Amino acid sequence: MTEEIVKSALSKVMYPGFTKDIVTFGFVKDIVINGSDVSFSVEITSSAPEVAQQITDEATEALKSAGASNVTVNVKAPQMPRESSSHGKNIAPQVKNFLMVSSGKGGVGKSTTSVNIAIALAAQGLKVGLLDADIYGPNIPRMMGVADVKPEVNGNKVLPIKAYGIEMMSMGSLMEEGQSLIWRGAMIMKAIEQFLRDILWSELDCLVIDMPPGTGDAQLTLAQSVPVTAGLTVTTPQSVSLDDSRRSLDMFKKLNIPIAGIIENMSGFIAPDTGVEYDIFGKGTSTPMAEEFDTKIIAEIPIEPGIRTGGDEGKPITFTSPTSESAKRFAAAAESIWATIEEINANGGVDNQSVQPTTPPGVSACSTGGASSAPKNSGGGCGCS
Repeated sequence: MTEEIVKSALSKVMYPGFTKDIVTFGFVKDIVINGSDVSFSVEITSSAPEVAQQITDEATEALKSAGASNVTVNVKAPQMPRESSSHGKNIAPQVKNFLMVSSGKGGVGKSTTSVNIAIALAAQGLKVGLLDADIYGPNIPRMMGVADVKPEVNGNKVLPIKAYGIEMMSMGSLMEEGQSLIWRGAMIMKAIEQFLRDILWSELDCLVIDMPPGTGDAQLTLAQSVPVTAGLTVTTPQSVSLDDSRRSLDMFKKLNIPIAGIIENMSGFIAPDTGVEYDIFGKGTSTPMAEEFDTKIIAEIPIEPGIRTGGDEGKPITFTSPTSESAKRFAAAAESIWATIEEINANGGVDNQSVQPTTPPGVSACSTGGASSAPKNSGGGCGCS
């Protein structure tokens, strides 16, 4: 037996739920060969015992087929995720944690960030869902490579579409390509509720929710429908984006949503021919804003051609090119986000009781009409108690 033979055999062992093997993922460590006896470690990202058992069984079988007599597999797995300790109204109780991905304006890469963060969280072994709540610009099906896939219906529930190890649902998957939606706020609010209530989500560790740009009905409806565990703001380095991103962060504060951090997108440019990074739009300019809202920049994502091509072709860079610089930064951001979520739950979780509507049904809580009908102690006329 040689190390080359061992790695060749283990390259046939796929990581459960993915189409990549444990060698390609870089999980195989500390190979020791003594004659025909082989021992090695596998550092997996999942805390589920069935994942560890499947890898152990398949690795043992693969190595014995390659000529090994005795095989010792040492699986190193993280601790099981903490249960959510959140309170208040929750119309999707099978979901443990909700991550709201927001931006003050469009065109900053919010959907691209949502896709890659969701996949990076799944790569940690978490059960992840991705909800494309950007009703007017539902681009996530294309980015996930399922633009032509229609969801199945089970009774009166819709099954989410599965791709890259996560569950996904989008208005783009329910409507014809190119069809426009000319909806008022009340219809947007109803759509958000249905995406949470009528989609047959699994028992998810985290649902990543790609919100429409801005701070309007959709954001308020989400916060009132489920206890949002954490909020993530996506911005670009330019001042015009930072101005709007402050409004996004201010919204999190007013809705009592803990801030998981800021992702500065288009932060520098990596030349594909040399690998040199240039600050063509600036870099790190979000730092004063992060300090202002007592949070941090958890990733500076550069402009990298692989991100654009991956989005257009439905091949997210975090999955297809995990060793690229952008993928590494998305992975680090996902680790930071999950650490924040676990800390929030350890400290008692979140509660959305204080943002429940006080306006009549069908009236936007932040509209002029909603403000005028709300009690005077409603916290600034937003219809929240």
